[in-house]
Amino acid sequence: MNKPTKPHVVIIMADQLRADLISPQFAPNIHKLSQESFRFNRAYCASPLCVPARGSFFTGRYPNQTGCLINPWEEQDAAHGHVRSNTPNLYQLLEKDWDSWHTGKQHLLTEDRFDQSAHSQTHWLPLEGRYAKYLKEQGKRAPGGASFQGLVPEMAGGTTTRVAAYSIPTTGRYEEGFDAFFDGFILNDTLDALQQRDQTKPLFLSAMFLAPHPPLDIPDPWYSMYTQEDITLPDNVGEWAKNQSPLQLYNLTGAIGVRYSREEWYRIWTVYAGLVRLLDDCVGRIIEELKTQGIYDDTLLIFTSDHGEMLGSHCLWQKMCMYEESVRTPLFLKFPDGFKSETSDSDALVSAIDIVPTLCDYLDIPIPEGVAGTSLLPLVHGQQLNRERLFIQFDGNGARGNFQRCVIEGDHKLIVDWFKDEIFLELYDTAKDPQERDNLAFQDVHRNGILALLEHIKEHMRSTGDILQLPDDAYAIFIARYGPFCK
Repeated sequence: MNKPTKPHVVIIMADQLRADLISPQFAPNIHKLSQESFRFNRAYCASPLCVPARGSFFTGRYPNQTGCLINPWEEQDAAHGHVRSNTPNLYQLLEKDWDSWHTGKQHLLTEDRFDQSAHSQTHWLPLEGRYAKYLKEQGKRAPGGASFQGLVPEMAGGTTTRVAAYSIPTTGRYEEGFDAFFDGFILNDTLDALQQRDQTKPLFLSAMFLAPHPPLDIPDPWYSMYTQEDITLPDNVGEWAKNQSPLQLYNLTGAIGVRYSREEWYRIWTVYAGLVRLLDDCVGRIIEELKTQGIYDDTLLIFTSDHGEMLGSHCLWQKMCMYEESVRTPLFLKFPDGFKSETSDSDALVSAIDIVPTLCDYLDIPIPEGVAGTSLLPLVHGQQLNRERLFIQFDGNGARGNFQRCVIEGDHKLIVDWFKDEIFLELYDTAKDPQERDNLAFQDVHRNGILALLEHIKEHMRSTGDILQLPDDAYAIFIARYGPFCK
């Protein structure tokens, strides 16, 4: 059998993984992989929410450019949760020449439902639909349930608040076992895909795991693997920082997160860490299979997460905000043997929108017109990127509301938190204040810098076709409203 001339490409994506838990203690396989890879130490999602994050990751475009801004769970706003038709994505770019497989969570939602098209050459093994059928056939219950959800306010259409049910950090032991668990099912699909692949063609595998996304109802041994003695909580867990945006209390993150004390977060962290370890064991099994088949050394393997998890930092839960725990993502590229890089890591600002152009560059595929990201290969070769700043946006969870815009330039991050007619600003020096406990936005010495960053946000919003428009006097209004009692 002739060996494919093109490299294999494997993407392993976690869901809601805090980058700071990738360590020999909690994720030994992923940590080992990182040491064999080129590491991007300042990688960020394009949106701290599942569907728009993946829309950007797989197309190389910002959410405003894809049209995918939210998770489309509310019918009123569902049109804002799908990538526009005729927007090229990574599956379409590779499936002609690569034997293309998808396993796990399928949250690249598009208007034209490309994944269900008869023209798609990708083998689709999605979690959605198939997993529920499997559980019913096996007589097993799904993880989670009513006790793992709570009621929160959620705005729809940017105008009207309704009641919605979302995951809360309840923990429990899933007695049905690993094979019946979300990620056991995904792992088995992934191993099947590797064993059934067309060995005459290079492989493209996109394995989208659910872990460590809630519900935190997980099987043993992972449920009982860690105790509070294994956990060192960051100082900002269970802490509402001085001059933190009060508008977060209108969002799921704050509405749920403030219900738990620092002591309660300790127990939650032990189970979340166990779920990270479960994910890590899945990654280890995939790497083992690649090595067994003799293709690991010929594979470009990308490990990342769609976004992070607050896990009590700033008294917040889940993602949906612009703090580092929510928007920073792990990003490792393990290149095939023989590929030479000038260094092993980079501290440059990189975004999820850079993956498509990076792969196109490495695989010698034309980069689609309209891609906003840039190839990261210059960083791998010890060069600089022509990038001064990057942008992140949030437009609501299951419907439009609780808007946020963010720009990162150097070590400074400006967050615009936006609820109805209120705008709250936060400015952080992420080098000096990595846990973002000191909002600098009220210090007059930073006035000119904030105004400049606001102009960059406004220009980005204009150039990408943002539905919203930031008021020209946003900073003045913010200082007038909040300055008297937030200094």
